[in-house]
Amino acid sequence: MSGKHLIETPTKADGAALWRIARDSQKLDLNSPYAYLLWCRDFADTSVVAKVDGRPVGFVIAYRRPSTPDTALVWQVAVDADQRGRGLAGTLLDELFRGLIERGVRYLETTITPDNSASIRLFTSFAQRWQAPLERSALFARADFPNEGELHEQEDLYRIGPLSRG
Repeated sequence: MSGKHLIETPTKADGAALWRIARDSQKLDLNSPYAYLLWCRDFADTSVVAKVDGRPVGFVIAYRRPSTPDTALVWQVAVDADQRGRGLAGTLLDELFRGLIERGVRYLETTITPDNSASIRLFTSFAQRWQAPLERSALFARADFPNEGELHEQEDLYRIGPLSRG
């Protein structure tokens, strides 16, 4: 696929495609299709989708933390396999946060398992591009997750900011 990426706010019509992209990533915790439909409706203003020829090929979904509205937590980032290696995930993050800063967001938070080197690189390079400090701390231990057949790795909190327009 060689078309130009159009980055826009997702609509509920994009929800099924976002679920497919997340499923096909084989890296993300997959939520129900219903969750992606709701996300595209209720959190569209804190999310972005990349499209090629009208087809979603990548996304970032995030939300503003209710107790700290100057912080947006990035829930998931995913890019179709045929679009990887082109910097699309970083472009999506940059585009999202350019808009969020205009609305008072100063910090990006996300959680990453210690074995997810691709996500660690993505968010480390975001902090470097934005010339913002990055702090990492433990957030959820393995024991915090229910043990129903499959163990979940610990999730470390990455906090980047303060962010500015630069």
